[in-house]
Amino acid sequence: MATTKGISLGVLPLLFASSLALVFGSAGAATITIVNNNLPGVGFNDPTPVAPVGGNPGTTLGQQRLNVFQYAANIWGGILPSTVPILVRAQFAAQTCTPTSAVLGSAGPTTIHRDFAGALVAGHWYHQSLANRLFFADLSPTNPDINATFNLSIDTGCFGSPPIYWYYGYDGLEGANIELLPVVLHEIGHGLGFSTTTSGSSGNYNSSFPSIFDKYLLDNATGLHWDQETPAQRVASAISVNGLVWDGAAAVTAAGSYLTQRPRMLINSPGVIAGSYAVQAASFGPAITASGLTGNVVLYDDGVAPNINDGCEPAANAAAISGNIALIDRGTCTFVIKVKAAQNAGAIGVIIANNVAAGLPGMGGSDPTITIPSVGISQADGNAIKANLGSGVNVTLNLDPVNKAGADNAGHPLMYAPNPFASGSSVSHWDVSMLPNALMEPAINNDLHDSVDLTRYHFEDIGWFDFATATTLAQFVAEGRSDGVLLRWQFGDPSDVIGITVERAIAEPGPWGPIQTELSSEGQATLALDTGAQPGTNYFYRLRVTDRAGDTSYMGLASASRLALFTGRAMLSAPSPNPASNGTSVVFRIGRPEFVRLTVADATGRRIRTIHEGMMLPGEYTRNWDGKTDRMIGVPAGVYFISLGTSEGVTTQRVAFMR
Repeated sequence: MATTKGISLGVLPLLFASSLALVFGSAGAATITIVNNNLPGVGFNDPTPVAPVGGNPGTTLGQQRLNVFQYAANIWGGILPSTVPILVRAQFAAQTCTPTSAVLGSAGPTTIHRDFAGALVAGHWYHQSLANRLFFADLSPTNPDINATFNLSIDTGCFGSPPIYWYYGYDGLEGANIELLPVVLHEIGHGLGFSTTTSGSSGNYNSSFPSIFDKYLLDNATGLHWDQETPAQRVASAISVNGLVWDGAAAVTAAGSYLTQRPRMLINSPGVIAGSYAVQAASFGPAITASGLTGNVVLYDDGVAPNINDGCEPAANAAAISGNIALIDRGTCTFVIKVKAAQNAGAIGVIIANNVAAGLPGMGGSDPTITIPSVGISQADGNAIKANLGSGVNVTLNLDPVNKAGADNAGHPLMYAPNPFASGSSVSHWDVSMLPNALMEPAINNDLHDSVDLTRYHFEDIGWFDFATATTLAQFVAEGRSDGVLLRWQFGDPSDVIGITVERAIAEPGPWGPIQTELSSEGQATLALDTGAQPGTNYFYRLRVTDRAGDTSYMGLASASRLALFTGRAMLSAPSPNPASNGTSVVFRIGRPEFVRLTVADATGRRIRTIHEGMMLPGEYTRNWDGKTDRMIGVPAGVYFISLGTSEGVTTQRVAFMR
């Protein structure tokens, strides 16, 4: 029986759904194949000529779409072990699309299975691809594993004002458009097992049985998992906002190192309401820092009925707000309008109180001119502050020194459980409060690109790696440079690996041959540079791995071309490591004497660090950024942009910092 989810998008962040991929294969890894369900001339077969973009060499619209699926499938196929091919029946087709609302796509497993030979837990549904992996054969050979439809209408410019379109590059530089790659990675994740088959709105199991996903959904209110609760208890937990968590050991451990500290509002006085309160940090303006911002709270008054405290008009009490933190009601106008109005009145920060009983304001939007921090709080907390303003309310907006953003106080990752229930999004996603943002959140964020982050560890919890060798590959990527092709990989259990050979081919099926290269390390990742690669030729790479048991397996698949040596075009590599915690580095090259400016900007576009500014001779250079500003102050967790400026223009790469 199939489970399908819908994806919709509107004026708030774009929402995801469930799964996809394309041909990828290597012995010992998952082989993911797309079954093209489009008619000639449509979707994946669209012959419209286009220019290559962002590393995608396709010259027709259809081919570029297929190439993105191939790229995403390469990432997933190199991570998951399965001897059974995974088939995805996919198509692009017209879906709902207006200037303010649209569907991105829908997807789900074609069949689900329980109590088969090899099932790790009896009486629980498994998505088809995972069931096949555990059974070591196809349990439904006449069906593909996943069905998926993506919205063809997005490319007509029907959504947004000005219109936004699918972006088919591999480089993460989608600008205002919708990058397809992380959406495909997200959808593959759903089809491979990141979703429940149980109804969150009714609480009823699919055909009276829970899913393996339910075994790790923990309701903090009852202390029970979804496969232990009544339908009514499941319904309540699905709208509990911060009360539904994941308690699988692998994902909990990974979240502890992946997530950054949680933003909070610390009320210092009066004592009757003093304490730590939950907040939702804004997606615009400067990030909340560990040291934080402290100030007195003043209720914003714009003097315009019916709500004089909604901050939608200039402040009538600007003198009182100046130098203080403004408290504003949610509603009527956007968050950026409210915060900008308070900033114009001289506020040093903003707190926005929700106008509904449950949850925190979403705090989405974008305005690079906003330079003060802002957070959203619950309606109840807003009312408590208002009731005590006569006594003087002093607060600090800072990072919780102990607890993580997107996890409960016990370190369990939060699941998305908004009130009211959001069909197609609730329960089967991580919560939107995660920082850094994670692939399996229900909303697109610009810092999502080509990483599967916590999803790999979620898959470990539900059984994808139980019958694998102890060695699993968490990352394998290739990057073309002028001095060769740089390979970077990371194992789930590096201690199990006793031998590695890097193999190369000029076509994915082979023939494969070993290359001579020296290995180096970068954090937990291993690096190898293929200096024998010739410029202009696209190479495929994989690893031949020998484990402690003496078994040999082939892992990973990545492709890249060596760049021509010092052409006239300036190039800037992606930062590494990314995400970073202590520092990151970039490689850039210039083909002629140039005045070079290498800088770092925060999410608002404000320059915070100049790494280099001056003349440079032709060549390839590596420069490090230590995660500090020009004043040598460590930056808070968030997304930053490293830019290379030459006479040819500006090239920008982004990096996420975790603290």
